[in-house]
Amino acid sequence: MKFQFMDNHRSIFSVERMAKVLQVSVSGYYAFRRRGESKRAKANRELLMAIKRAFEESKSTYGSPRITAFLKKKGYGCSRNRVARLMRKYGYAARTRKRYRVTTNSAHAFKKAPNLVDQGFQIGRPNGIWCSDITYIPTKDGWLYLSVIMDLYSRKVVGWEANERLNQELTLRALQKALERRKPACPLLHHSDQGIQYSHPVYQDCLERHGIIPSMSRKGNCYDNAVVESFFKTLKTELIGREKYETREEAKLSLFAYIEGFYNSRRLHSALGYRSPEEFERQYELG
Repeated sequence: MKFQFMDNHRSIFSVERMAKVLQVSVSGYYAFRRRGESKRAKANRELLMAIKRAFEESKSTYGSPRITAFLKKKGYGCSRNRVARLMRKYGYAARTRKRYRVTTNSAHAFKKAPNLVDQGFQIGRPNGIWCSDITYIPTKDGWLYLSVIMDLYSRKVVGWEANERLNQELTLRALQKALERRKPACPLLHHSDQGIQYSHPVYQDCLERHGIIPSMSRKGNCYDNAVVESFFKTLKTELIGREKYETREEAKLSLFAYIEGFYNSRRLHSALGYRSPEEFERQYELG
């Protein structure tokens, strides 16, 4: 960079004078200019540009493992260590996750289903197990509650609903959207916590009408529904924690763009071999 400075200011400072000040030889400077950029430096520069594009496309959420997987899909031959080194050097650091409280009202008299999943989160096909849960999003208008239905096979969000009220209708509409979208064939198991929104007879009747078997986590055990809990942590790290919503409608639009435009279709998932949920399901369909 010092030599470049000299060359840009030759009308002010001669090469000989600047070489003397910097205590380098004139011949060494010209030899440097003839050599130009090394192959390694050029490769790192091109890789860094690709890292920057991948990092920006992920909305600054990917760390080195996902960036590496993304680049390999694009045909770049690079190791995770090399990507991590360049990311550290140039300040591309993914946001860390924050802890959020989760509240569930299970103090009700409705019947609770047994835990049929029992933390068995590996399944061999789509529409075998759906998991559901609720979280909350702050806006200046007040809380916005989000209910999701996730296919455990692909981690795809197959149904979701956002509403200002934390009630049984919130979860029921998310379920109805998932049913319309997927039109699942039996057998299908639906897993949730013991909250009143899931235990309510209206919700359970909907499951029964469609031949869906209910399953519920043990009381107070967040690990029994860890896959959806993980999604909520990702959502709040990559989206909610970075925004300040003026209205609930603004938050809903943001959720739609993230879930439908990024998470389901493009976000690389480590549990899926760094494939997106939709890509993972397409490979299942192809056999």
